[in-house]
Amino acid sequence: MAPDALNAALREHAPRVLATLIRRHGDFARCEDAVQEALLEAYLQWEDVPEHPFGWLLTVASRRLVDGLRADASRAAREERVVREAVVAEEAADEDDTLALLLLCCHPSLAPSAQIPLTLRAFGGLTTEEIARALLTTPATIAQRIVRAKARLRGVEFGLPPDPPIAEVAQVLYLIFNEGHMASSGAELRRDDLAAEAIRLARELRRMRPVDAEVAGLLALMLLHDARRSARTAPDGSLVPLEAQDRSLWDAALIAEGVALTEFAVTAQRPPGPYALQAAIVAVHAEAPDAAGTDWPQILALYDLLLAVHPNPVTALNRAVAVGEVHGPAAGLTALDALAGDPRLDHRLDAVRGHFLARAGDRSGAADAFERAAAAATQDAERAHLAARAAALR
Repeated sequence: MAPDALNAALREHAPRVLATLIRRHGDFARCEDAVQEALLEAYLQWEDVPEHPFGWLLTVASRRLVDGLRADASRAAREERVVREAVVAEEAADEDDTLALLLLCCHPSLAPSAQIPLTLRAFGGLTTEEIARALLTTPATIAQRIVRAKARLRGVEFGLPPDPPIAEVAQVLYLIFNEGHMASSGAELRRDDLAAEAIRLARELRRMRPVDAEVAGLLALMLLHDARRSARTAPDGSLVPLEAQDRSLWDAALIAEGVALTEFAVTAQRPPGPYALQAAIVAVHAEAPDAAGTDWPQILALYDLLLAVHPNPVTALNRAVAVGEVHGPAAGLTALDALAGDPRLDHRLDAVRGHFLARAGDRSGAADAFERAAAAATQDAERAHLAARAAALR
């Protein structure tokens, strides 16, 4: 069997198997170990995907869990229950279990630094080494975070509450996507594998919650951003800003899918939620024929709505950009002044300030702002881009 087909099959069914075991027996760590052993056995034995892959994996994982419990004499009663409940083949779509697993990985008692690797490991099927590479850290660090997360989740009830906190799951998935779409540090601007995994998980969440407007908005936002992937970097890896991108390189199919999801998201919930509004903003950019044809007044109106439902400094900064595009650089600079001193905006405030100062004709002030932004930037491609703009203005 082709490795890609095998990996796809295992990634599809492994989260359901893990969720089923945790619901029945608890103990995240033991259940995950049993699933990992079942996956390894599948790699060794499958020449093709069997007729009932979920049942095959669940049977093997249940047996491995029994084997592990047999080594613990004090758990004789629990072993007996495991043997009694083990299922030879269970093909019913256990969507509630898989959503419960995703909610468990994104539990609010865990910090984002633990939620992200646990989600990628348990629900995404990534190995410790793959997660470490994606997050630019060491396998030992990731392993430690996962172990601590599992320990913190001991005693947390597994199941689907009456009103599942989908917003927490969406936030974690978007954090994963953002790190792939625009790496926070390091030499690579993008980490395409991480962005792709976030999109895959968002599609799965959308499948489980097809009428949830914000889930649709989240997936739309990811797809519309990802549609520009090929145009965001030059052949040498340098950053290409939105206004300079070759729009013929944008993925028309992803844009069409993202726009359709956005239309559903902004009409299915009133008022629209934060993800739906962000997707609507990106959709306006995506549908513009060129940078000059961007409907900035509509974008400004959408940012006004977004700031009302989800106020935060980054939204306010992006709104300031729209103000400057609609009303001119002086108005944009005035909007920026209201945000000065907010440490959460780091180098981005100076980068936008440099843009408007350059448009206003203050080349020296713009160069100073771009140099400050470059000095504070942690991402290599972005730092180089900002430094280049400063040098050009000098």
